[in-house]
Amino acid sequence: MAVPTALIQSLQTATGFQQEAFEAVHASGEQIVSIRLNPAKPIELSHLPISDNVKWCENGRYLAERPFFTFDPFLHAGAYYVQEASSMFLWQAIQQTVPNTAGKKVLDLCAAPGGKSTLLASYFTDGLLVANEVIKNRANILVENCSKWGGGNLIVTNNDPSHFQSLPNFFDLLMIDAPCSGSGLFRKDPDAIQEWSEANVALCCQRQQRILADALPCLAEEGILIYSTCSYSQEEDESICDWLLEEMDMESIPLKIEKDWGIVETHATVHGAAGYRFYPDQIKGEGFFLACFRKKTGSFSTKIKLKALPATSKAQVQILQSHILLPENLSFFDQNESIRAIETKWLSHLSSLASHLYIKKAGVEIASLKGKDLVPAHELALSGWILGGYPSIELDLEHALLYLKRKEYRVEGQNGWNLMRYGGQPLGWAKILPNRINNYYPAEWRILKE
Repeated sequence: MAVPTALIQSLQTATGFQQEAFEAVHASGEQIVSIRLNPAKPIELSHLPISDNVKWCENGRYLAERPFFTFDPFLHAGAYYVQEASSMFLWQAIQQTVPNTAGKKVLDLCAAPGGKSTLLASYFTDGLLVANEVIKNRANILVENCSKWGGGNLIVTNNDPSHFQSLPNFFDLLMIDAPCSGSGLFRKDPDAIQEWSEANVALCCQRQQRILADALPCLAEEGILIYSTCSYSQEEDESICDWLLEEMDMESIPLKIEKDWGIVETHATVHGAAGYRFYPDQIKGEGFFLACFRKKTGSFSTKIKLKALPATSKAQVQILQSHILLPENLSFFDQNESIRAIETKWLSHLSSLASHLYIKKAGVEIASLKGKDLVPAHELALSGWILGGYPSIELDLEHALLYLKRKEYRVEGQNGWNLMRYGGQPLGWAKILPNRINNYYPAEWRILKE
């Protein structure tokens, strides 16, 4: 795999760049496989070829080889996420910049497919996370991955970055994993080499500035910005850091890194902003760049209007609570003929977001009512919120895969709704009838491979 000559030439002045080793690791064809565990869904890991821990993320694990993830029910249950190890450095960034998470409101602006959003959700368990994706079909993937991860503190939106200007000073942390020229993924995705050009780097740099300028008004004064790319190009990395300090009134936040991590600390040419480069010849992972900033001044604050959410009727809530034991301090509301819930402390914030944004998913879908029959929702099964109310059936691997493929299978259980589990982790719902089992696993998520 030949790295473009123009990229090699442009990196001669990049901090930490070692041309010979860099070209050799790209020519090697080596593939690094890593996953990040979901601490809310602990599982027994003997079926995965775990070789080592990711040094900068306590839930990160390297695998000795790539298993066929599609046929692991734990992946569909949201017990882990297949994520590139370098990008897990976000865990260090948030640990060091936001040690107190309580009540924090977080925006992951360019969130699909959901690796960084699920990481943020695991850290900000007592905060509110908004995961946004501007491209509609990618937003659907984001909803799927966030739903599988579970938890009730997550809202998925489908908006342009400029739409967030109507929420001035709203967020305490803004994560922007910016669209980039993709040179950091050459080893993982050789097709990216064909798409790379100096012209595309210049175009990406302009796009990154536009996204940042559009989104920064929604960040509160003293709020934290984390900016990252999977590009090696200084125009998309250090030069953007300089621009943020010069034009956007941000200040750089250096991070502490251990020497044996192999991460290269870099400083932008003009103003010295700290950034962190990941070279695949020096770390176990792909190309990545990350930098942290604090917003020095807040934008002009205006009162954000609230949109009243359609509240679920008391009668429906009573029906719901007679079937399912849920955590206390939830508020229920209706959306698209479904009953959804969010922690009461976030309800007014959700109303603010709903006034200005297109919301794909808010909190957890609990159920829908068909007359007096309650149909529990798939999101509820994976949420971690079910404290009791329904029987469950533990499936073996064969039956779990048949369930996830929506194929016919037989199991013994009580008639009515049952929660299907594998290795203790919920997979979804099935309704057992006297002569058949109705499978309620979402058809659009089913395993298609044989």
